[in-house]
Amino acid sequence: MGKVFIKKLCIKTCHGVNDFEKKQPKRFVFSAEIDCDFYEAAKNDEISQTVNYSTACKLITAVATGNVFNLIETLACRCAQAILENFPSARSVRLRVDKPQAPVKAKFKTMSAEVFLRRERAYLSLGSSMGDRKAYLDFAVKELASTRGITVKKVSSYTESAPYGGVAKNMFLNACVAVDTYLPPRALLNEIHRIEEAGERSRSLRWDDRTLDIDIIFYGRQVICEDGLTVPHPEYSRRAFVLEPLKEIAPDFFCPLTGARIKDLVAPGG
Repeated sequence: MGKVFIKKLCIKTCHGVNDFEKKQPKRFVFSAEIDCDFYEAAKNDEISQTVNYSTACKLITAVATGNVFNLIETLACRCAQAILENFPSARSVRLRVDKPQAPVKAKFKTMSAEVFLRRERAYLSLGSSMGDRKAYLDFAVKELASTRGITVKKVSSYTESAPYGGVAKNMFLNACVAVDTYLPPRALLNEIHRIEEAGERSRSLRWDDRTLDIDIIFYGRQVICEDGLTVPHPEYSRRAFVLEPLKEIAPDFFCPLTGARIKDLVAPGG
């Protein structure tokens, strides 16, 4: 791994919550630290295999001058997103926006906002037991692929399984999906809930039949225990309908919690 730095890129543009800030260009200063793998670029002396800092500066400039945002937080996030979306070799970016001419009645050097985005590989489990089950899974994959910040990398075969949990009555159709995403875990979960709702998901009873169910099984190597979000999924290793499609697309992935390799796991009764 290596880093590419952009320091103190000055751009005159219009951003701010006040009306006059949206009309009168002021100086903004951008700095970025981009983690990337430029081994091949250094080996071949080939600019296309690294983060071209000239192109990165043009991307930041295009975002900064082609939009008018209320918040420099939004400006920083959009610039960081543009870098990750345009450079496959970039693994993460830390981007800072300084607003030295902010209209604040105080003595200061600059006002700043900084964002850090990292590209992670996440594994999701999909299930449906109502209506046209295949159509609902297809819909979920399509929606994931069209969501900004998510790139679908692999989709397992669709397999049928008996209902789990003693409540649902219908057979399920299941799959697993590997995605690359720079969305933080909670933001990814919010997008998943949006897709489930668009897929007519009802949450009236746990483990009941549903049109669409999407769970985060793994999010990179992270272990997360928050209200409404536990990763790795606490029950994945006991569910054959998760393990079998997961083995198809990620057999050599190691669970960050137990160290077990996915292809070596066997669900109870499996």
